[in-house]
Amino acid sequence: QVQLVESGGGLVQAGGSLRLSCTASGHTFSNYRMGWFRQAPGKEREFVVTISRSGDSTYYADSVKGRFTISRDNAKNTVHLQMNSLKSVDTAVYYCAAVTDVEVAFTTVLAYRYWGQGTQVTVSS
Repeated sequence: QVQLVESGGGLVQAGGSLRLSCTASGHTFSNYRMGWFRQAPGKEREFVVTISRSGDSTYYADSVKGRFTISRDNAKNTVHLQMNSLKSVDTAVYYCAAVTDVEVAFTTVLAYRYWGQGTQVTVSS
């Protein structure tokens, strides 16, 4: 299995940027599709973006498309989420997730087997 640790969260003003990182340890990182989800207090965990094992395919939630960019560096066992033009509605705990064998329904929480502990992103307005 793989262990995931997120970092890079913090407090930022609306319109600003943050770059989240997820570092994986355990089995080969390139075996995993990676995703980012977020959860605001009292809300369901929601899909943000996913990236394929090779990094050649990405899929974004409509709410972040054009503002967020996911990337991965398999040599460094990391996936990043560059968040630009942040809005107050982006405030949430952001979770990194991984799965090996799910090729469809990758926008759902249940599709992912492994999860990080989350990192808080707070956007002030």
